[in-house]
Amino acid sequence: MGVSVGHCSNPQEEKEAIVPQDTSKRRLSRRDYGSTSVESSSDCPTCQGTGRIPRGQESQLVAVIPCSDQRLKPRHTKLYVCVSVVLCLLICALVLFFLFPRSVSLSPVAIMSAYVFFTPKTVEMNVTNVVNITNENFVTVQACNLDLQVLIYDTIVGRAKVSNVTTIKPRSQKAYTYVVPVTIDDVGLNNYCKSTSIRIHTLFLHLQMTMRVYYLAHSEQLSMDTFEYVDCGTNSTVPHII
Repeated sequence: MGVSVGHCSNPQEEKEAIVPQDTSKRRLSRRDYGSTSVESSSDCPTCQGTGRIPRGQESQLVAVIPCSDQRLKPRHTKLYVCVSVVLCLLICALVLFFLFPRSVSLSPVAIMSAYVFFTPKTVEMNVTNVVNITNENFVTVQACNLDLQVLIYDTIVGRAKVSNVTTIKPRSQKAYTYVVPVTIDDVGLNNYCKSTSIRIHTLFLHLQMTMRVYYLAHSEQLSMDTFEYVDCGTNSTVPHII
């Protein structure tokens, strides 16, 4: 009776023989899908096998972010925009309110005194007046170049000029005192002022004033016309309202 000798396969050996085949298939599938493992790093065209982006190519690359990323949906966006707009409008309104040019005005107050003295052909007077300068701005105003002339009817009898007048603080009013010389050389007016038979020698003076003010990087010219009366026959040191 013959005995046939056959090769008996071990189950463990069959398992070891199968494992390498599966591993090779798994590696092949990873390589096909562009895995980032060390073995497949050469498949990345951007990294060029180094795993890093080359310097100088950052501006040439585009990042793809999914729509579900929270960075694309910032929270309280409308609130931040509204608060920013309101703050900008508030700042602009405050700047316009405080820096918007307002009026600077002149107003006559009173005659402080009138000093009168006679010469053989003229009547000389030094008339001291007070004028109010009102500043409605929130900045300081510099007043200068005061030009004043005094007329009797249409004849100029006096003139005064002042280069640096005064400085007016914000939202305030300041009284400025000035002296204008008056010379009367008309024969009829000389006789009228020097006459002893007349007790009151009243003259009506027409004052024309111009002044330039500087504020908020610009200049403005102010003007004022007023009338006042003086006694040309005697000294008067008692202030009276114009």
